[in-house]
Amino acid sequence: GWFFSRGGAGGDMGGAAAKAALKRLIDGEDKAHPLSDQKLCQRMGERGCPIARRTVAKYREELGLPGAAGRREREG
Repeated sequence: GWFFSRGGAGGDMGGAAAKAALKRLIDGEDKAHPLSDQKLCQRMGERGCPIARRTVAKYREELGLPGAAGRREREG
């Protein structure tokens, strides 16, 4: 399950958990068809971790991961 701290300014634990979940989503995606920030945002919501698309982009950048186009791998 998801545990987010409700106290403090923004609750860093929640951010760390969301960032870890985002990394798992990106690690598990089809590299021929990487997920857009919007799609990642939807998947996070489906997993009970709703975050804004701009937050997805921020976390992705903090993880040092490029956008969908930068993650695409050509087959063959």
